[in-house]
Amino acid sequence: MRAARLFFLVSISFVLSISLAAQQAVTPTSQALTLLQQSLAALTGGQTLTDVTLSGSARRIAGSDDESGTAVFAALASGAGRSDLSLSSGQCSEVQNHSSTTPAGTWSGPDGVAHAMAFHNLLTEPSWFFPAFAISRRLSDSSFAATYVGHETHNGQAVEHVFVYQSMPFPNPPGLPTFEQLTRVDFFLDATTFLPAAIAFTIHPDNNELLDLAVEVRFTDYRPVSGAQVPFHVQKYLSNSLILDFQATSVTLNSGLTASAFNAQ
Repeated sequence: MRAARLFFLVSISFVLSISLAAQQAVTPTSQALTLLQQSLAALTGGQTLTDVTLSGSARRIAGSDDESGTAVFAALASGAGRSDLSLSSGQCSEVQNHSSTTPAGTWSGPDGVAHAMAFHNLLTEPSWFFPAFAISRRLSDSSFAATYVGHETHNGQAVEHVFVYQSMPFPNPPGLPTFEQLTRVDFFLDATTFLPAAIAFTIHPDNNELLDLAVEVRFTDYRPVSGAQVPFHVQKYLSNSLILDFQATSVTLNSGLTASAFNAQ
């Protein structure tokens, strides 16, 4: 009887150890990476994308200003993005380039005067309007870490929530946000297709990196383009208020864009 009981306890321990090992193998990090890889595969169709240009109509809301016009968005997979809006009030442009050692960026309004973007606002995603590049850049760079948050409902849609941040390359100055906080981007992936429904990050006033301003970009109207899935409808929210509504009419992939098109002025 004692031998049988001992055998039973050993067997149970063995089964539990296998179960525990299996649970430990699926960590929040590994699950997050798997989801991001599935999302990238759904977005690209397994092909390599190097650049994208989206053209279409745009509506921009800034306080009491509400105007419409046309827009062109362009991005490189290596980490550069720009938006050029032609509105009733004039041209508005924003350029970010993370391809070099130090990120750089500028923005300009209808007066055409270029303003340098604060460094703490250059640490999230230059191609926020094209999620394939936002994901591929993070999967290809070992300095990024990913965490799976869980299955959620976001804007009425069932999603898998993952966030990615970049490891601190130097000691964090006291009293300032951590590098992890400044580089964090949250991805909300459709629970069935794994196509991104939204991404979220924070920006800050140029002179106050301690004040968080929530940004959310929502993607809908996915359409096939040369084997890839591209969101033709992109909406950008700042502190839960819509500030940009873009509807693409044409999308071009791998046209041969170079970094010179993304030089900060």
